[in-house]
Amino acid sequence: MLTAREADRFVSDGFVYVPEAFPRALADECRAFLWRETGLDPDDRATWTRPLVRLAGYGGELLNAAANTPALHEAFDQLAGVGRWLPRDGLGTFPIRFPHPDDPGDAVWHMEGSYTVEGEQGYWLNLRSKGRALLMLFLFSDTGPDDAPTRIKVGSHLDVPPFLVAAGDRGMSFGAACAAMDAAGKLDSPDRELALATGHPGDVYLCHPFLIHAAQPHRGREPRFMAQPPLIPVAPLELRRADGAYSPVELAVLRGLGSPA
Repeated sequence: MLTAREADRFVSDGFVYVPEAFPRALADECRAFLWRETGLDPDDRATWTRPLVRLAGYGGELLNAAANTPALHEAFDQLAGVGRWLPRDGLGTFPIRFPHPDDPGDAVWHMEGSYTVEGEQGYWLNLRSKGRALLMLFLFSDTGPDDAPTRIKVGSHLDVPPFLVAAGDRGMSFGAACAAMDAAGKLDSPDRELALATGHPGDVYLCHPFLIHAAQPHRGREPRFMAQPPLIPVAPLELRRADGAYSPVELAVLRGLGSPA
């Protein structure tokens, strides 16, 4: 599915673009279902009264089909490692972004937290990326530069590992990790090139779990439909493999630490 060059670019850039990862006709069918779930009218802009509508916890036959194509499974094997990930059951939350003058309220640079800690609030992350093998962006609508595409800091995943080392397996809260990186000038680093997750229905961006990204306001004409589920790992990343059989996800963490694989 992915060329050797694409796998190498994933390690250095933190993401790979997979066009036509699932059929456009299926994406269109899923989008029609999601429109119905919003309760809004796709033909009446007067009903588009908010910049952001979140539909949470969505699965079912249609969405499972989009999440589990042979092409995606092959790419998961190439990036996360054969036998090291679990098939998706649905696609989770859909942040649907509408053309609107109001700020959506969530357009900030961040990396994802992936698990909870008893007695603590919010989501956490650690060096071995417990709970997340990949961050994935599934496009269900045509998404151009003005259509609120996710903003990506190219190569920013390499900046994250040094901030997580001292936290060990317990990890850090999503908020604390972002604050530490922001204080060091690494959360919105001017040294990291900006990329936009543009594309067409059926396209998918497969991203390193530590990739720094952000939403943005919608300046276009048609709402943007996207899902951003994690790929769930069988176990946390292994950064000391005796056989050296590191996945590209693991190799990127080691590179971020300045450690030879």
